[in-house]
Amino acid sequence: MYDILNNIAYKVLLNIFVTISELVYTYEDTKLCKGYKMTTVNTLKTVFLITLMTVLLVFIGNLIGGKTGMIIALVFAVGMNFFSYWFSDKIVLKMYKAEEVDEAGNPRLYRIVRTLATRAGLPMPKVYIIMNGSPNAFATGRNKNHAAVAVTNTLMDMLDDDELAGVIGHELAHIYGKDILIGTIVAMMAGTIMTIVDIFQWSMILGGGSSDDDGSPLGFAGSIAMIILAPLAATLIQMAVSRSREYIADQRGAQFCGNPRALASALHKIAYGIQMHPMNEAKPATAHMFIESPFSGQKMMSLFSTHPAVDDRIEKLMAMANTRSGRAY
Repeated sequence: MYDILNNIAYKVLLNIFVTISELVYTYEDTKLCKGYKMTTVNTLKTVFLITLMTVLLVFIGNLIGGKTGMIIALVFAVGMNFFSYWFSDKIVLKMYKAEEVDEAGNPRLYRIVRTLATRAGLPMPKVYIIMNGSPNAFATGRNKNHAAVAVTNTLMDMLDDDELAGVIGHELAHIYGKDILIGTIVAMMAGTIMTIVDIFQWSMILGGGSSDDDGSPLGFAGSIAMIILAPLAATLIQMAVSRSREYIADQRGAQFCGNPRALASALHKIAYGIQMHPMNEAKPATAHMFIESPFSGQKMMSLFSTHPAVDDRIEKLMAMANTRSGRAY
């Protein structure tokens, strides 16, 4: 049993190392964009948040005890996220009725994707179009060799070529930065925390932990507090990681397309378009995948948002352009 726990701990630490390896890419990005430190700051923030998630997971496990139940919960959560990692791209593309296109089917979009993929040093991803009245885009796939970029037809109609290149650059930056892998790691740990807490909650309901003298180090009041606060903390960390990755993708995307102002202009148009025509078919579980949240009219606190504020993203992109005398290269 202890060998199993050690193996799980090793895999979690290995996943954190994968995220830390982003610092290598950060060094190259910083050289390309002197004075623009957004990637460095947010990569370090991502490492910190994933480490914090791991500490939270271990802390909850130690508080609850019951290694057998913890192992079962871990295996269940890992299994769910393993399936999600390998098959989520197909599920999401089918969910939004995305149709694959080739160069003959949509030469404009295909040409822009191919040009930017070559510039980014990435294999050509599959290209999809979603027939939807809301302007948006997302990237999916488990790695750079099995990736896809999807955009709505409304987005293509709304943006000029430079702006569309900025959006495609942003999505390719997610592929380049292994954001789907990072998202899966965070989702795995968040899912594990929620599963463990759920099991503990049911054990209390069934009488397994309803007394202060049952051997639990938390006591009844502490147990109730953990049931409420632990999933909330895991969700907040998960959303914070998502926001950090968006900042990084903005900067890399601007580098790939060569025009930070074009990406800033695209974000402004997308945000306005979503307010006018939100994507009613969008699901909260996939909202973080899009370049901008597909929902409109949300007045939630920034802590509970999957995306940074558009105005903040635009401000950072314009600062990037200005520090380079208005040029990306």
